[in-house]
Amino acid sequence: MTKYLKFDTPAVKHADELASDYKLINHGLSHLDRVFWNLPTAALYEEAVFRGEGNIVNGGPFIVNTGKWTARAANDKYVVREHTTEDKIWWGVHNRPMSPDKFSGMLVRLMAFLQGEELFVQDGYVGADPNYRMRVRIITDKAWQSMFARNMFIIPQNKDELKNHVPQFTLIASPSFKADPKIDGTRSETAIALNFGQGLGIVAGTHYAGEIKKSIFTVMNFLKPLEGIMAMHCSANVGEKNDPALFFGLSGTGKTTLSADPKRKLIGDDEHGWSSEGIFNFENGCYAKVIRLSAEAEPEIFSCTHRFGTILENVVFDPASRYIDLDDELLTENTRASYPLDFIPNAVPEKMVNAHPKDVIFLTCDAHGVLPPIARLDLNRSMYHFISGYTSKIAGTEIGLGVEPEVTFSACFGAPFMVHHPFFYADLLRRKMEKHGSRCWLVNTGWVGGKFGVGKRISIRHTRNMLNAALEGKLDDVEYRTDKLFGFEVPLTCPGVPEDVLEPSNAWGSKQEYWMRYDALAARYIENFKLFAEGVPEDVADVGPKRMMK
Repeated sequence: MTKYLKFDTPAVKHADELASDYKLINHGLSHLDRVFWNLPTAALYEEAVFRGEGNIVNGGPFIVNTGKWTARAANDKYVVREHTTEDKIWWGVHNRPMSPDKFSGMLVRLMAFLQGEELFVQDGYVGADPNYRMRVRIITDKAWQSMFARNMFIIPQNKDELKNHVPQFTLIASPSFKADPKIDGTRSETAIALNFGQGLGIVAGTHYAGEIKKSIFTVMNFLKPLEGIMAMHCSANVGEKNDPALFFGLSGTGKTTLSADPKRKLIGDDEHGWSSEGIFNFENGCYAKVIRLSAEAEPEIFSCTHRFGTILENVVFDPASRYIDLDDELLTENTRASYPLDFIPNAVPEKMVNAHPKDVIFLTCDAHGVLPPIARLDLNRSMYHFISGYTSKIAGTEIGLGVEPEVTFSACFGAPFMVHHPFFYADLLRRKMEKHGSRCWLVNTGWVGGKFGVGKRISIRHTRNMLNAALEGKLDDVEYRTDKLFGFEVPLTCPGVPEDVLEPSNAWGSKQEYWMRYDALAARYIENFKLFAEGVPEDVADVGPKRMMK
C-alpha cells in the first residue's frame, strides 16, 4: 500500500516486533514493501480502517463486504496430484486434481503479483491439543483477513514461540490475485489450491474469509486420520458429568446454535479431532451464520455480534447510526460472524476435554419434511447415515444457492472438506464409537408438515428438548417404534415435546402424500449410496432404507 501512499500506516513502527525468524523468503516471497507480523486485534482494526477495508459498527465489531464472494466457491477447490497424494485422495468433484506444474505456475505468478505489496502474517496452530496440533502460517494482503485468522486459529502465547515458529503448512490468501483458466487450468478466476507435498496452499480471487478456515480444515482432514485421529466437521460440547457430545452437520443445520447450550460447556462450533485421549477443537474461534439471529433464541451468539473483536461479513448496517440489521438479507443469506471462542461465556477455556463422546448426533435439515425429529441409530445405521450425509444446503452457504434449500447428500456431513474416501472416515468413527460405547442419534432440524414452502421449520424449542432428553438419558427407557422404511428407532414420547410431533406424518394434510414423499426420499438414499458401495462392508450397505413402492 505504501508504494501508492508515501506515509506511514498505524502499525508501521511495530510491524517486525513479533516476527518469526522463519521469513517469507522461505516461501519464495521477495521484494515486498513491508510485512506486518502477528499484529494483535486492536492494531489490525487500525490498519483495516486506515486502508478502507471495512467499518466499525455499534458495539465495536468490524464489518466487511466481501463483494460477489459471499460464500464458498465449492467448485473451485483443487488438490495437487503428486506422489504423496496420488493413492490417498478421493479424487472427484470435491477434490479436483491439479498438476504440480499448474500449481507451480500459478504460485510463481502470485509471487510476482505480490512484489512491492504489504502483507500481513499470522503464525499459529490448528488443534488445541499440544500433542496433535499443526503449526500454520496465514499470509494475507488484507488486514481484516489477518484478524480473521487470528480469531480462528490458536495464537502462540509469547514472543519466543513466535520467533521460533516454523510452519508445517502455509496458506497465502490474495483476493485481488486472479487465476487464469487458460494458463492455470482452473474453472474460473477463483481458485483454492492445496499442495500437501509442499505444505502450501493458495486462496485466489475471493474475499470470502471462510475459504481460509476451510482450507486449513481440509489439510487437517487429510493428515490427522493418517495418524489415527478422527477429523470431524462437527460442533462439540460437554456436560457437568464430563460427557462430551458431538453435533455433525452442514452449515445452517444447527451445529453452532444447538451446541451453544447454556446447560453445557462449549468445546467448539465447527471442527474437531477425536484422539485416544478425548475431543479437541481444531480452532480458536467460531464462524457463525447470523441471518435473523435473535437475542431471545440465541443470546450467546447474538451478544457476540455487538462486541469489539468480532468480524461481521456482509451484515447490513446503517452508515449514520452504525447499528446493524441482522434480519436484512440484502447482500446475502449467508451473513457471518467470526469471533474468539472465549466470547461465549460457558466455553471450555482449554478447547479440549480428556473424555470420549457419550452421544454422537447427526443433524439433518430435511427439506422434504418427512424424517422424524429424532431417531436412535444402531452402529451399522450410524455408519450408513454418516457416509450418506443426507441434508439440505441452506441458502447462501455456497455460491449459486438461492433462497430455497437444495437437497443434497454430503458424505461425512462435510464432503467438500473430506479428502479421503468417506469409508476411511466412517471406519475410524465406528472404531472409536465401538470402543467408547457412544450412542448415535439422527436429528431433523428441517421442515415438518410438508416440504420447504409448504410446511414450516421445526421448532428449535422442541429440538432442544429432544436433544436434552437424549443427552440426559431420559430417552433410554421410553418406548420406541421401528421406522417402516429406514429401520431406525423413533421414541414415542419425549419430555417437553408433544407426542404428535414425534410422528411426522401427523403434521401432513395427506398421509398418502407423506408416504409417497418419504418413499421418494428412500429412493434417493439408495441411489446415492451406490457411489460408495464398493469398499463398504455388506453389514453397513444392507441397513439402507427399504422402499414401499417400486
